[in-house]
Amino acid sequence: RTGWKSVVSGRLLAFLFCFWTLLSEKLTQMMEWASKRSVIRMNGDKFRRFVKAPPRNYSVVIMFTALQPQRQCGVCRQADEEFQVLANSWRYSSAFTNKVFFASVDFDEGSDVFQMLSMNSAPTFLHFPSKGKPRRSDTYELQVRGFAAEQLARWVADRTDVQIRVIRPPNYAGPLLLGFLLAVIGGLAYLRRHNLEFLFNKNVWAFSALCFVLIMTSGQMWNHIRGPPYAHKNPSTGQVSYIHGSSQAQFVAETHIVLLFNAAITMGMVLLCEAATSDMDIGKRKIMCVAGIGLVMLFFSWLLSIFRAKYHGYPYSFLMG
Repeated sequence: RTGWKSVVSGRLLAFLFCFWTLLSEKLTQMMEWASKRSVIRMNGDKFRRFVKAPPRNYSVVIMFTALQPQRQCGVCRQADEEFQVLANSWRYSSAFTNKVFFASVDFDEGSDVFQMLSMNSAPTFLHFPSKGKPRRSDTYELQVRGFAAEQLARWVADRTDVQIRVIRPPNYAGPLLLGFLLAVIGGLAYLRRHNLEFLFNKNVWAFSALCFVLIMTSGQMWNHIRGPPYAHKNPSTGQVSYIHGSSQAQFVAETHIVLLFNAAITMGMVLLCEAATSDMDIGKRKIMCVAGIGLVMLFFSWLLSIFRAKYHGYPYSFLMG
């Protein structure tokens, strides 16, 4: 009996020793990779050994992507840039620990991983927790949240309790563009310093205000905050969607379409107002009236069609709605 207990104890100690040795080796290897690249590139073998197979006491956030030129995935490149910003912010943070690692699996380097996980779209972000299998909430809702680094950081904090302060590299394009614009405006004002009546032209200010309103109502600020993809291409059918099917999200292309439709409707209303108040001859006023009615009816119908497609069950329609 004593000998049996000794054998069991010895085997248990040997198992624990092998367990901690293997865990230490995996953790050391992950730290070594992370010291060289903030986003660890993985293929099928690395994924199975360091993510799928136990033991593991660290979480891994993986972006599944398709960055090769022949895949023509423009969204993947944009998402990769944001993912790199997030990983760099964590890697070079003073709070960096071995609790969370960031990695990527490219389709051309790990197609077997895509098959293993029954994944048929990219980019996709998954969180593999330190214990247990990934849950539904461990899949990032890309179409709803967008792929901005700040949004990814909030999701990582929710899944791992690791707070990442996103630090972006300095971008001088904005200040340079603003300086150039101010220089142009200042130059024009200087050249026309003896004739500045255009500053008091109500049409100039009205047009500027209208442009600002169209940009804001089309959703440009939402795009700036959320960082959505320009459009979505279904990898299985190759079909490109420019309008998001949900009222909780939108694509950049959708913003441009809505802006164009709103501008056309506004132009139609302006033509109708001019036709009613202008001093031109009756023939030209009729043409302006017909053109204005056509623009309003056509583009308002298309705008309402987009609204119905996003807000399912909306009961009203107009012409092609």
